[in-house]
Amino acid sequence: MKCDNPPVVDPLLRNLVCTGCTLAALLLAAAPAGAQTRTHAIAMHGEPKYGPGFKHFDYVNPDAPKGGELRLAADGTFDSFNPFIPRGTAADGVAMVFESLLTSSADEPFTEYGLLAETIEVPKDRSWVAFTLRPEARWHDGKPVTVEDVIFSLETLRKQGAPFFRFYYQSIAKAEKTGERTVRFTFVKGDNRELPLIAGQLPILPRHYWQGRDFSRTTLEPPLGSGPYRIGAFETGRYVVFERVRDHWARNLPVNRGQNNFDRIRYDYFRDATVIREAVKAGSIDFWPENQAKAWALDFDTPAVRRGWLQLKAFDNDRPAGMQGLVMNLRRPVFEDPRVRYAIAHAFDFGWSNRTLFFGQYKRSESYFANSELAAEGLPSAEELKLLEPWRGKIPAEVFTRAYRAPSTDGSGWPRENLRRAFELLADAGWVVRDMQLVHAETGRPMQFEILLVSAAFERIVLPFVRNLARLGIDARVRVVDSSQYVNRVRSYDFDMIVSSFPQSNSPGNEQREFWGSNAARSPGSRNHAGIAHPAVDALIDLIIAAPDRESLVTRTRALDRVLLWNHLVVPNWHAGTDRLVFWDKFGYPEKPPRNGTNTSFWWYDARKAAAIGQAISQDPKALKETSGKDIVGWFTALAALLLGAYFVFRRVMRKPGTS
Repeated sequence: MKCDNPPVVDPLLRNLVCTGCTLAALLLAAAPAGAQTRTHAIAMHGEPKYGPGFKHFDYVNPDAPKGGELRLAADGTFDSFNPFIPRGTAADGVAMVFESLLTSSADEPFTEYGLLAETIEVPKDRSWVAFTLRPEARWHDGKPVTVEDVIFSLETLRKQGAPFFRFYYQSIAKAEKTGERTVRFTFVKGDNRELPLIAGQLPILPRHYWQGRDFSRTTLEPPLGSGPYRIGAFETGRYVVFERVRDHWARNLPVNRGQNNFDRIRYDYFRDATVIREAVKAGSIDFWPENQAKAWALDFDTPAVRRGWLQLKAFDNDRPAGMQGLVMNLRRPVFEDPRVRYAIAHAFDFGWSNRTLFFGQYKRSESYFANSELAAEGLPSAEELKLLEPWRGKIPAEVFTRAYRAPSTDGSGWPRENLRRAFELLADAGWVVRDMQLVHAETGRPMQFEILLVSAAFERIVLPFVRNLARLGIDARVRVVDSSQYVNRVRSYDFDMIVSSFPQSNSPGNEQREFWGSNAARSPGSRNHAGIAHPAVDALIDLIIAAPDRESLVTRTRALDRVLLWNHLVVPNWHAGTDRLVFWDKFGYPEKPPRNGTNTSFWWYDARKAAAIGQAISQDPKALKETSGKDIVGWFTALAALLLGAYFVFRRVMRKPGTS
């Protein structure tokens, strides 16, 4: 888990499995009742920005040159090229191999345009949608993309794919062939405005390729797709190279103009982000989205940066930050009581962390839809109260009486008032301190839990939190595991507390079921890590999905936000409104990124810049090896953090001999 909310700079998951990207609902032109609308694009509310004859999206360079290589870094490992199943660890970037019926623009709240689909047809009541495939659509082996492929994809992903697909496409009743190139999706009865677009975002798989292969198993056989890239070379767990398909069938479509410009995109795998940063500074990695505030502030004061070869640039974005936090697993008895969860949140000293560890770069997250108009503010509005009143007595009373604020501190490092309030909450929940340990008053059971991490970089943030928990008598332990073990434990909900994030878009909808739905809480592999299963939450999600306009969508989302916040599912972390990127100055990119932030899919390789940097380094090869004062400070800071961590571990072991 990264230390901060990751920026949406990777083009690979935008149109595929990224549950944070919510799908848009149907655009209906003024038409008589019962009439169908045939269109090139559909939008959530209003009309698409780009008309039927548009040439390219405004945020791309339509004349961007093709060529060059982009070298990226991945943290962890991979053992599969199948990103659609709940097994194995899929290689970063593999989504570029596949395409969907529709693709989204990055400068609208959410509008989708035809990709594999040439046209979209919908009735006024939105009870079905029909897509007519483009006749030129081809798989990489030259065979056409067919209606049978579309139907096969839906059936296979819902039966054998990750739980996300079952939840996301559960309201599609059937898919049937209605023409040589036309497929029709019929929906379950109900008011679900996103369904036409959800069907359009279905990843399309080649039926003829998967016949005779077991889709449910991991594979290192490069898969067949129809996308702009194919797998060229790889070594399991070490690297994978994607090669641009030069005769890609969709390379000249308006939705692709100015995008997919690199001839090769290579991912090299590392076990530690610190090593990745060294590889970036050495020139082995071209591009790195820096998600750690300390590293952004200290680790890149290098000769390459001072000479302008290595660029550090923060790109503003206008997208919801979602929520990142320390997620408590409500399936565990220790976290059953919301008062306990709220008390634990008081032990996290964000003020001190932001001042000492993050160099003041962050804002505290106090909403599951932070950095957007969807976030709940103040007390509920009259319209929100209409939605919440039926659940009075079944949802936390604070939803109606208080505006949520995360526990705050003065940043001194000694949150005395917060800990005092935490003791009060714990006492109300039946916990008392005996022999310097917090135990349940009736059972005598001590309060113990484990914080499971996959990134050692997060230890410096969690260990001070553990120290404050110890002051409450809570025995919290930190365990860092490898990525494979971490993924398996999270999928099976075999954890007490983890760091996780819930990315959101400007148009939330059906994906909320997988985040918070009761069915998802019981389904291994879902994103409902907290395990909340509440009828009020389910009902509010249904209302969001059925929102008829933007105003009602905002109101309903704010109501859901309040209920989630006052259930204290997470210890809220932080967010920022920028994407911090470190990259070698051999690329071109649009100067004005779209509202969702910049994306490497519309960057390009600048041969002139690359040659200039290469010549400069050849003339001064020792420049990359120079050490700056801040580098030394960074090394000592890292050493101090390691010593501090060892000290806490030593204290824990000495206090309880024989424990691990």
